Amino acid sequence: MKKVFAILALCIVSQTASAQLFSREKIKNNENFDKAFLSWGFYLGLNNYDYQFNYEQDLKDILVETNVGFSVGLISNMRISEHLDLRFEPGLFITQRNVMYDPSYFDGIEFNDSDLMREVKSTYVHFPLLLKISTKRINNFKPFIIGGISSAINLSSNEDNPDDNSVGQFRTKKSVAFYEIGFGIDFYNQWFKFSPSIRGVFAMNDEIVRDVDPNSPWTSNVTTMKTRGIFLNFTFQ
Repeated sequence: MKKVFAILALCIVSQTASAQLFSREKIKNNENFDKAFLSWGFYLGLNNYDYQFNYEQDLKDILVETNVGFSVGLISNMRISEHLDLRFEPGLFITQRNVMYDPSYFDGIEFNDSDLMREVKSTYVHFPLLLKISTKRINNFKPFIIGGISSAINLSSNEDNPDDNSVGQFRTKKSVAFYEIGFGIDFYNQWFKFSPSIRGVFAMNDEIVRDVDPNSPWTSNVTTMKTRGIFLNFTFQ
């Protein structure tokens, strides 16, 4: 799925860039667009979240089945210099992961098939603060890299739920901190600026909520569980 995201992003960027590079049209659209101190916009996108596990003991890996999710958000952009912008991009990110355990985790414990998988639905309210570093504008496009830090509130975390995996409830922490890095291209047309981008996000804090039983087969062998993901965003300003 991550390869599909990358290929899709590269196809969009390369096709549009080729059209801009080899077009005979040299008139710059929205030539003064980037000179505004403040500008606004919105984005729509796709996301693909995963978990990275670290373990107490050398057992078989916990597998994560990922799904493509949906993202939507707003953009406020502050121009610092010709090639540097500060951006705040709050958004809503909806996704689902299935966490799958090997039967070896239940050695000596009676279990059924439903115990081997936990469905983890997440609804993140995402608050990223990012620096955007752009190259010089070429005709009607301008490549950039973007990165920064973010925090998120997971509305579906179930952190405060007293039930745990013993009754089928997989719990995660409500607050998550991330760092992000990515790249994209600004394309200028006569009416607005369109910016496809791809970005990697990586959690900095452990997200798993341990079960009450210290020997729980679902949480006892997990040292840390951290989100990592890929965003494919389509921005309109």
